[in-house]
Amino acid sequence: MTDLLLVTCRDWPDGEPGAAALDAALAERGVAARWVLWDDPEVDWDGPLVAVRSTWDYDARREEFMAWVASVPRLLNGVEVFAWNTDKAYLVELADAGLPVVPTIGVDEEGGLPAAVASFDGAVIKPRVGAGGRGVVVAGAEAPGPGPWVVQPLVDSVRTEGETSVFVLGGEPVSMVRKLPAGEEIRVHEHYGGTTVAVVPTEEATRLARHTVQTAERILGRPLHYARVDQMRLADGVLAVSELEVTEPGLYLEELPANGAAFADLVVRLLDA
Repeated sequence: MTDLLLVTCRDWPDGEPGAAALDAALAERGVAARWVLWDDPEVDWDGPLVAVRSTWDYDARREEFMAWVASVPRLLNGVEVFAWNTDKAYLVELADAGLPVVPTIGVDEEGGLPAAVASFDGAVIKPRVGAGGRGVVVAGAEAPGPGPWVVQPLVDSVRTEGETSVFVLGGEPVSMVRKLPAGEEIRVHEHYGGTTVAVVPTEEATRLARHTVQTAERILGRPLHYARVDQMRLADGVLAVSELEVTEPGLYLEELPANGAAFADLVVRLLDA
């Protein structure tokens, strides 16, 4: 009998990078788990707990992905959370709730882009539905892809201090990484040349991460089982939320193999509940 289905996509059939650490941690705790593709029609989703892990193709198939999400009975975080989180307009909601967030302007039509870009001294345009840094461009350097979009300032500190990510499992921060882009790139992802290192969590970053998750829980009216809170430092020195990943955040298991144990502990608590 399978206790847990770990969900991935066709480009990552064996799971996210470092998946062996998670597999081992689950096995050590007696959790029978296996990796499956979210769009595999042969998978029986009834019964096991389901954890979305590396469905990193959802952005090109969001409608299909959300239809699948709605069909899964026992899904961590759940359909309402995914519907909210897979549209980056959620950042505007977090800012309106009082969180420090990288300033974000939502743009529905192409005609609205010039005014939004002009709001910042250097701007970045991102698709509102996007994953893995795809479609992210610096305004003026490259034409944006299809909309709708969000427009944000180009945060200079990403090239010096980098972007930090705090992992929050069961409501508690457990670990942190720091990510830096390569050269003139602003995207910190490894496939664009970025580097990621494990760092000791700071009080400032963990406080913001916990507050972010609690704020999102109030907005959504439900607990978040897992989250990754990405953060950047703004020009005025404020540490601000750049992303709240609660759909398919990579756990950076290669840099933080202990995240596998923390996630496995979360699964055990949920299975025992």
